[in-house]
Amino acid sequence: MPERMLPATAAQTPLPLDALRAKALVLLARREHSRATLRKRLLPLAESAGALEALLDDLSAHQQLSDARYAHSRVRARGRRYGDSRLAQELRQDGLAEEAITAALAEGEEERLRCQGVWERKFAALPGTVEERARQQRFLRNRGFSAPVIRQVLHGLIEEDETGYA
Repeated sequence: MPERMLPATAAQTPLPLDALRAKALVLLARREHSRATLRKRLLPLAESAGALEALLDDLSAHQQLSDARYAHSRVRARGRRYGDSRLAQELRQDGLAEEAITAALAEGEEERLRCQGVWERKFAALPGTVEERARQQRFLRNRGFSAPVIRQVLHGLIEEDETGYA
């Protein structure tokens, strides 16, 4: 039976480098991790911070650990539901560099199309009142879509509805 992943405690003995590498590879086999996240997960298990950094450098050199790949996978997985500002904030919290974030967002689907998809899944009709319009805008803003994109989506949908070219 596979060993359960329990949180590391202060009383846990440090793992030798080979066991630490195996643990890192198990974590990376399940899903992509950012360097900062993997460091945080493995630091309590490492003999020293220097040994852990050397291991992370080696994993990066062998392309087993990649912040760019992690950023692309997160944008792909969560991009359907969230806007660029929310995705960028989540990636910053995961310790990614701005270049990796910008590249991942640039390769993702256009924000306006994602915003329109989220709007269509959530709301069945165009806003009829100012209050309803504000509620829809607030919902989309909380999902991380920018104000200009929200305006384009709601304005574009209103234009399509009025002209009959839906």
